[in-house]
Amino acid sequence: MAVGTVERLCRYPVKSLLGEELDGVEVTGRGLAGDRERALLDPETGRVASAKHPRLWAGLLAFAAAAAADGGVVITGPDGRGAGEAELSEAIGRKVVLVAERPAGATVERAVPEEVLAHGIAAEVDVTVSELGRAAPDGGFFDFAPLHLITTATLRATGAEAERYRPNLVIRTEGEGFVENAWVGRELAIGPTLRLRVLAATPRCAVPTLRHGPLPRRTEALRIPAERNRVVPLEGMPALPCAGVYAQVVVPGRILAGAEVRLD
Repeated sequence: MAVGTVERLCRYPVKSLLGEELDGVEVTGRGLAGDRERALLDPETGRVASAKHPRLWAGLLAFAAAAAADGGVVITGPDGRGAGEAELSEAIGRKVVLVAERPAGATVERAVPEEVLAHGIAAEVDVTVSELGRAAPDGGFFDFAPLHLITTATLRATGAEAERYRPNLVIRTEGEGFVENAWVGRELAIGPTLRLRVLAATPRCAVPTLRHGPLPRRTEALRIPAERNRVVPLEGMPALPCAGVYAQVVVPGRILAGAEVRLD
């Protein structure tokens, strides 16, 4: 059954930096080629820098990363100039180093969403610590799984831009928001080859509320899912504000913008 088409393809070569939009890309068991292959590490704590702890790392979202032809990455600052570790560290006010290998047991800190809504991103809110990539293959800096999808129906429901949720695929759909909740546990066929299995609804944190490049802060990007779409993502977890879904690759293949998306 056709459920929509691929409206946008996005990858994020460096975790928690802005990414790049693509016309087409190869998708393997580890996700989009070049996606989240690098991250910034806080040498003081040994943890991966993530805008999920906005009091420390919200400034990362002023920088953008794009994959380079030689397999590396090009990072640019808000002024469009190239940036490296020194410029990032100076802008953030905390030393960071760029790494391409995920340390064993790599963890990130996440602000508690309800406290961010109540007290704001700059407050001393509680944080939790979690390990990266529970359902992802080895390598890469994924929060949970190698792919994240969101529908245009959900974006209409939240009134938020896709950039705030950092999806790999934006799928154009009709109907009510949060339609992708019903895809969990099922498979999607995209184009002639690619097959994905939808694993879980995506819990939202403080990140959608933050400034993303020229986009201003927008609390509603978290508040609306908190009010309208609290879902239990995985057994044993509480109901959390969710928007979009995580997926893993069943059959790899190339994906193009405009490809039809079919639900098995």
